Amino acid sequence: MSYTHDPLRILVTHAIPQSRFIPPGLSRVNKSYTSEHSYSRTLLFSMMTRVLLVGGGLTSALTGAILRRELPHVELVLWDKSRGAGGRMATSRSPHDKECTADLGAQYISATPEYAKLHTTYYEELINAGVLAPLTTKVVGMKVTDEGTKHYVTPSGVSSIVKHFMKEADIDAKFGHHVSSIETNDGKWNVKTQQGEADNFDAVVLTMPVPQLFGLTGSVKELLEKDEKLRSNLQAVDYSSRYALGLFYEKGTSISLKDSEASAQYVTNDPIIRFVAIDNQKRGAEDNAPSVVIHTSVPFGKAHVEKTPEQVQPMLVKRVKEMFPEWPEPNFIKCQKWRFSQVSSAYPGLPGCVTLSDGLVVGGDGFTHSNMDGCIESAKAIAAAVVQYVSKCKHMMSKV
Repeated sequence: MSYTHDPLRILVTHAIPQSRFIPPGLSRVNKSYTSEHSYSRTLLFSMMTRVLLVGGGLTSALTGAILRRELPHVELVLWDKSRGAGGRMATSRSPHDKECTADLGAQYISATPEYAKLHTTYYEELINAGVLAPLTTKVVGMKVTDEGTKHYVTPSGVSSIVKHFMKEADIDAKFGHHVSSIETNDGKWNVKTQQGEADNFDAVVLTMPVPQLFGLTGSVKELLEKDEKLRSNLQAVDYSSRYALGLFYEKGTSISLKDSEASAQYVTNDPIIRFVAIDNQKRGAEDNAPSVVIHTSVPFGKAHVEKTPEQVQPMLVKRVKEMFPEWPEPNFIKCQKWRFSQVSSAYPGLPGCVTLSDGLVVGGDGFTHSNMDGCIESAKAIAAAVVQYVSKCKHMMSKV
């Protein structure tokens, strides 16, 4: 194995034969674990440990990847209420052309010099895998960033980042699983979904938007009701809201912005539209059928957050036609509501995660900040908490 200074970045560079595997944190020279009986029980616990990740976005995927490196034999399960991986890094497809895609959430990845250095291994891994590529097209009105900041796009769609880390983590992902209740049950966590499915886990990680924690029943609800300070800190986490509109066209259709050299532009002084992108062009996928992504302003999103996408879509389509009357009719339109778009007020102190109880951890960008680096920092903190808990359980078992 090779290690960096970050204890959570353990990169497995060669396979470890089963007969020689030593559970993480244990050493053959540690006298506490020299007996064959103790070692066998500890190894058995490591192999039987089940961790549930609730949430199908980047933080869960990264947490799984880190845990896989730290605890190679742990069973990782992921439940998410959506139909597929991505969360707010979701990529949508036209029903008429699977190659015609649009990122309705995150548009590009920006890495400041500080975070590019801190998270070098993550960025290099994604670049080498072809998941990330430099943003080379013009974006009108992009906010001025720190000197040396690098911007990246995802040629295959932003959900490819999430899918990359999920694959690396070897996660058993189940979608359409909307978690509703978490209860303690004989030293484990019993998790139930709205669909009636239930299962037991040794540890549970919750990465959904913080306000959704208050909709859970069982032990989570009890823990939040008992701890006034914790409840107050969680309630302080706030998100902006916005809508996104995806326009999908037939291959060969000509689409351009007012600045024909630009692939995207930020819109100022418009009550509805804040951002417009020719998405396939922005991602360097010019050979694919064109797709356009529209993001609304935050005030518009807030004012219409209780409406449905079906109610808001005609308003957005009308405004787009007013702004770009020369654009042809798309052959498919998708309107997406992001009730929890970006963190506007994070958990005090930016801890990365909070442990509600032994083996029950909450995290996500609500505990850091809303970008890829924030998700990495949260995932590192979550993984550290889970590894510490599992190591403590293994230590207790070795004494039995």
